[in-house]
Amino acid sequence: MLKVNDKRYKIMKLLGKGKSGYSYLASYEDVLYTLKKIHHEPCDYYTFTNKIESELSDYQTLSNLNILMPKLIEVDKENEIVIKEYIEGKTVLEKIQNEEDISLEIILVKNIAEHLKNNNINIDYYPSNFILYCDLLYYIDYECNEYMPQYDFDNWGAKYWFKHVDFTKKI
Repeated sequence: MLKVNDKRYKIMKLLGKGKSGYSYLASYEDVLYTLKKIHHEPCDYYTFTNKIESELSDYQTLSNLNILMPKLIEVDKENEIVIKEYIEGKTVLEKIQNEEDISLEIILVKNIAEHLKNNNINIDYYPSNFILYCDLLYYIDYECNEYMPQYDFDNWGAKYWFKHVDFTKKI
């Protein structure tokens, strides 16, 4: 159990660890959520200012651009915890590792990338940050930054999405 703003969330399992926090599947009153607990472990390739404030600011930026993401349910700034809507399904990374078809996800992420580029924004295109649910691609992280071509989907993200694709294979 973890107390967040006077509510007790039952932690069910670890979903993953990112640059800024640990995400857990949690429940409150029989509803599933993603509970993200900010950590302050060193990250040698990324510099953070205030992680909880960045999380909230980035969520607002992406919401204003109509990016499909889990809804922000509540925040406990003092304990650096974010409660998000839980999006059910496999991440794109899990699908890649299981050699499942991600052709729809690729079309959708390219549309997202083009929209964000046109608005001078990059997101973290690593495939563990995306889940296809009801044929809609959700960006399950909130991280975003000012657009830089070297970190857009085509120049950075695609190498992780296509890493296990055999382009010599006949269709």
